[in-house]
Amino acid sequence: MSSPTSTEQAEGATRLRNPSVVTWQGTAPTSLESVRLLLGDGRVRASGRLIVAADPSSGGEPYSASYEASLDKGEESVRLLLRTTTAEQERQISLSRAEDGTWLVDHGQNSTRDTFGGSVTVHVAGALTFTTLPVRRLGLHRTPGEFEIPVVHVSLPDLRVRLASQTYRTVSVDERGAVIAFSQGEFSTELTVDPEGVVVDFPGVATRV
Repeated sequence: MSSPTSTEQAEGATRLRNPSVVTWQGTAPTSLESVRLLLGDGRVRASGRLIVAADPSSGGEPYSASYEASLDKGEESVRLLLRTTTAEQERQISLSRAEDGTWLVDHGQNSTRDTFGGSVTVHVAGALTFTTLPVRRLGLHRTPGEFEIPVVHVSLPDLRVRLASQTYRTVSVDERGAVIAFSQGEFSTELTVDPEGVVVDFPGVATRV
């Protein structure tokens, strides 16, 4: 396995597409995510909302989250604004990555800077939009490959930020899209994406509707 290069990032980009709205429904816990996506030429614009019901199996509380993400040059420049709401609290965080590789994490009352192991990818737990992004950047929906990458992982609804490692590997590619093996920590599965690299089914998380 290897880290993606700038050339590989460019190969994962496509021509600018018309905006589209994508919706996923989750079952464990029950959730609904809807996002307006504009994809292409190394650029991504995503504006979405995630609604999650209480999870009786883990005692998780219900919450909603909204996000605005802007990525340029194959994720080399990233800007994300993320808000969450629970019965007790509202939270907000912004993350931005400069071209020199430094991330600024701003919780409103305090901010920190970090390189997060050279990561160019932000991952928001439970939001399939942020699983789509590295698949497209790495071009795994078009050309078979395998990559282990560092990611800036943001948990919901507490907005805790940490460095994590994820592995993506192409299992198969055809005219309908691709199957991608995904793993993080002890969790692993095989997700399905369409010809544009947008997630169709993430077993155990959500399915596009």
